Amino acid sequence: MTGRGRLPVVYVPDADERLSSWAARMAPFYAMTVSEFVSALGLQGHDVFDLEWRLSEGQGALIAARTGLSPEAVRAMTFWDLLPEARMMIARGHGRRCPACPSDIRRRTSALPWAFHCAVHVADLQDAVGSSLPAILGAGPMVALERAVKAGATVLEAWAHGAGQQSFGPVEMLALLTARHRRASPLSLREQPRMSLQTRRNYHEFLTTPITRQALTVIVPEYDRVAPVLTKPVLSGPRSLAQGSLLQSFALTVGIGRIAEDPVARAIDVLRASDADGEGRVQAALNSWPLSLRRRISARLWRAQRDESARQIVAKPSRRGQSHKYRRVQSHEYRARIS
Repeated sequence: MTGRGRLPVVYVPDADERLSSWAARMAPFYAMTVSEFVSALGLQGHDVFDLEWRLSEGQGALIAARTGLSPEAVRAMTFWDLLPEARMMIARGHGRRCPACPSDIRRRTSALPWAFHCAVHVADLQDAVGSSLPAILGAGPMVALERAVKAGATVLEAWAHGAGQQSFGPVEMLALLTARHRRASPLSLREQPRMSLQTRRNYHEFLTTPITRQALTVIVPEYDRVAPVLTKPVLSGPRSLAQGSLLQSFALTVGIGRIAEDPVARAIDVLRASDADGEGRVQAALNSWPLSLRRRISARLWRAQRDESARQIVAKPSRRGQSHKYRRVQSHEYRARIS
């Protein structure tokens, strides 16, 4: 391995395999660490994850010449075709995995935060502890959410490859989904687990800890029902997809799909569920949306508030028809007869 000729043994990359996964399989064969193997390829001082994020043509040519792989095969193990903003969302470590895949192989597609099935086995991906989305959400909700998650994944995939959504895309949608629409508040009774009075006293501090309230729970109430309370809030903006859990990424992808289908209605849902402080933060998030959408939101919100006021007026009990005749026993006479 000290020369610069072709390596005697080179593993053929598996279908949809990442460069970091392939290097991690090759290094032990030559009794090296991954960083030593990368140096032996002629790329001293380079991190393998950085290479699969932004592999240049020259670096790809070095790997191809040293391994005998074609430049296209080397490039296929990287994320060269994604926008830089999208590459930052790629998980560096193992992240999600397919239960049918070999333990030492990591797929390129599985690293995308909007992918929830293995590209080779079409199996549900699992998180670090082995939980899958059907196990967390249930089979019924998964079927009901299938259309929305496909729509969200389509939007994210197109954006990641630079196609469309220049003025209104996932970044603007995530601004709304991660906006704090209500003041932080302790657990509601619905969110609290069943416990005895003594247990409540023991966990008083936990039960009274304010929890961040975000618009994601309004647009995707299915997530609100199953997400653990303390880990329910997501990071703001695109970081929510870059560093979110499997369940959080799924909920955000569903939210993007629902916003894409009807952005005006979803924005109004959040505004009507907001408190006074949260409404200002939601409006600030909507400032990144196109002006035409904001005008439609304002007009439809005004009509919805007007109709709601009219319904409340009709629902109030009418005081018309109440008798104004004096009662036979007036209040002052009644009090006078009390000794």
